[in-house]
Amino acid sequence: MDKPTRRGRVRVATDQDIRRTARTLLVERGPEAVTLRAIARELGITAPALYRYYGSRDDLIEHLRLDVIADLGAELSEEVAGLTDNGAQQLFAICRGFRRWALTHTREFTLVFASPTGEVGSAAGSALHRVGEPFGRIFLIAAGRILATHRLTIPPPDAVPPELREDLATFQSELTAVLNESGAELPPDKLNLGTTYVMIQFWARLYGHITLEVFGNYPIPLSKPDAVFDALLADLAQQIGLESPY
Repeated sequence: MDKPTRRGRVRVATDQDIRRTARTLLVERGPEAVTLRAIARELGITAPALYRYYGSRDDLIEHLRLDVIADLGAELSEEVAGLTDNGAQQLFAICRGFRRWALTHTREFTLVFASPTGEVGSAAGSALHRVGEPFGRIFLIAAGRILATHRLTIPPPDAVPPELREDLATFQSELTAVLNESGAELPPDKLNLGTTYVMIQFWARLYGHITLEVFGNYPIPLSKPDAVFDALLADLAQQIGLESPY
């Protein structure tokens, strides 16, 4: 195998420096501080030199977003690696781990999950929208294990609001592809529109609660926020017919 050229080696090292510096700016100052000019200043190079590696700030931010989501997925995968149950324990461990990560990595959470809709790193790029990315995969694979091994309380497809059916059908196809790649074998009736509808509601409640906590917008002051979150998970479990995770 040919050895990489000196130019190639320098390019890789420089790219790593750029992304490392971008991550530092994100953590210390927030998403708005991550600009090509600020990175160039930190590295002692000119801003135009960065265009050799990234065509725009949006391009850089997208790579940074992927780095953050990969780290989150790896952290949660390691956390549940020792759990050998049939899915429920793993799913709720992922929920708790995601909340803990969000509360301790608020600026990374903001970039990936809570930036204004329509911008790079927007909420539209969250876990369930990009099902093939690390966090989306680990979350949905755990959910798939539950579907394969539990009798859940799922509304029939005709109970799903007609206005949502087309969007849910699209998501259902993406979800089926991810679960098939993971090796999960689900009967067709286990993954219908009713199932997809419940999964979206589950995510919406989980994500909504965590977002309110991260930004300090919960309707009332919480003296015991862990207990409130635990109650949410217990309620979500009960709604779909699972035993309480506690």
